[in-house]
Amino acid sequence: MMGPHSQLTVAARGRGHSLQGQAQTRHGIVIHMESLQPQKLKVHGVGGGTTPFVDVSGGELWINILHETLKYGLAPKSWTDYLHLTVGGTLSNAGISGQAFRHGPQISNVHQLEVVAGKGEILNCSERQNSDLFHGVLGGLGQFGIITRARIALEPAPTMVKWMRVLYLDFAAFARDQERLISSDDDKFDYIEGFVIINRTGLLDSWRLSFTPEDPIEASKFKSDGRNLYCLEVAKYFKLDQDKKDVMNQEVKESLSELNYISSTLFSSEVTYQEFLDRVHVSEMKLRSKGQWEVPHPWLNLLVPRSRVNEFAKGVFGNILTDTSNGPVIVYPVNKSKWDNRSSAVTPEEEEIFYLVAILTSAVPGSTGKDGVDQIVKRNQRILEFSEAAGLGLKQYLPHYTTRHEWRSHFGPKWDDFVRRKSRYDPFAMLAPGQRIFEKSPVVSPHSS
Repeated sequence: MMGPHSQLTVAARGRGHSLQGQAQTRHGIVIHMESLQPQKLKVHGVGGGTTPFVDVSGGELWINILHETLKYGLAPKSWTDYLHLTVGGTLSNAGISGQAFRHGPQISNVHQLEVVAGKGEILNCSERQNSDLFHGVLGGLGQFGIITRARIALEPAPTMVKWMRVLYLDFAAFARDQERLISSDDDKFDYIEGFVIINRTGLLDSWRLSFTPEDPIEASKFKSDGRNLYCLEVAKYFKLDQDKKDVMNQEVKESLSELNYISSTLFSSEVTYQEFLDRVHVSEMKLRSKGQWEVPHPWLNLLVPRSRVNEFAKGVFGNILTDTSNGPVIVYPVNKSKWDNRSSAVTPEEEEIFYLVAILTSAVPGSTGKDGVDQIVKRNQRILEFSEAAGLGLKQYLPHYTTRHEWRSHFGPKWDDFVRRKSRYDPFAMLAPGQRIFEKSPVVSPHSS
């Protein structure tokens, strides 16, 4: 069935969180990665002596890796906000969360991969072995091979997390403080994210369910007057040791004193490390209980250059987005130096700091209003058109394009390498056709337009 004349296509499907059918194929085979013969997670380097790591299946869920590695007092360094995703799925994109400013994305924390390439070869690859394939597959959108095994870097795991949120009325001040924190060399915080709150009431009341205000009386007086709010979310990891906890609390207090947030809006909570990392799952279960999880999610994820983020915020948060009640709008900066430019993952060019902006709107099934799928998709398109017209130089994360010209523009200087790797590792264009990057053809020419 395989060969230059075969029309067979193959797509790997993890948890089905692709936004535009990227894990689908027409008249081909979809491999449900979770259904692969499970292999026991193997944790190595316990007790010191060697750098710890864990060997896992490409279809394994990150939440299961967390549970298993914590038994040994270890955990991966870099995460996504939602852990009920497969290893192969996140590594085929990048895998980003609030630890990425320090550790880079998940693709920067992989030692080795086992990959089934387009002609059926099973290849081990790493920095030293088949390195071109190794770097190509990481962030490669499934174009060069299916990840069947991965060796993930681990570090000693904390026990507890001090989790804090503060509010800003001014985006520029919010962004400056975020950038100050991720540029610091003294490990002030272990996790740094932020989000935008537009036209939403009852926010602080909802936080009181799990977050305690530093000053309850002052917090109760706070009114946003309908203005946009910008929330900085930070976390400090620690172990259950009262003396060290006291020192940590003092350090956190000093770090917060350097920031320019609204003083009455400091809210904090203490949770276990596992509870913190799996925090989105709590929201998922609440939504599932109301029948509001299995709904369309026309999300838009963007990487915005630091030098243009204020312009983006003014145009998008100030004009195009008028409501964020149907899902969060996440905004936080990361350091480009923590990303390996040899991977296929694409980031804004040249600048050392860029922002992840994730507009994670859920649609109301059957609605024809502003919360319906069609209107949300149109709004997303307006954001992309505004950014293009303004020349902001942003990149889509979890990209979706329909023409070769758009893909060439997306990959920029990486396009020639991307095409070369496709020709070498999947010459019949069998893999991941749902990405719509390459047409099914006998040969992919590096010089094709």
